[in-house]
Amino acid sequence: MITSAGILLYRRTPGGAADPAGGVEVWIAHMGGPFWARKEDHAWSIPKGEFTAPEEPLKAALREFGEEMGWPAPAGEYELLGMFRQSAAKEITVFAAAADFPAREIHGNTFPLEWPAKSGTVREFPEVDRAGWFSALSARTKLVKGQLQVLDALLARLG
Repeated sequence: MITSAGILLYRRTPGGAADPAGGVEVWIAHMGGPFWARKEDHAWSIPKGEFTAPEEPLKAALREFGEEMGWPAPAGEYELLGMFRQSAAKEITVFAAAADFPAREIHGNTFPLEWPAKSGTVREFPEVDRAGWFSALSARTKLVKGQLQVLDALLARLG
């Protein structure tokens, strides 16, 4: 089983009749690389990454946020939101915190990939190519399907 840890930042905004989630926005990131380049729906994720024991999940989540965004996670009271099975082989431990900051550029890690496939050319791609605040309603169509349960858990906790 692959274990990951991630952070779901949220902020409250004035909600209206068009926002059944009650004015909640979440900070999510678009996955980088050629596979995700032209995709929007179900191509976004909470900032997260793999870890192994003995590293603590919260420390891993904070580290991964910094690596993917290129700046540290904001100070806050991080609470365990839960452990979620993202796929048959992957489990993610998620921490949530209230935060409010303007959207900003990201300068995170990159990964090597032979592209185009079987070309012999290895290029560097960003793990995450952009990130931003999205209403819970928008995030529902943007998040990878395996993470919709994370959004649902946050909204249930916030009432």
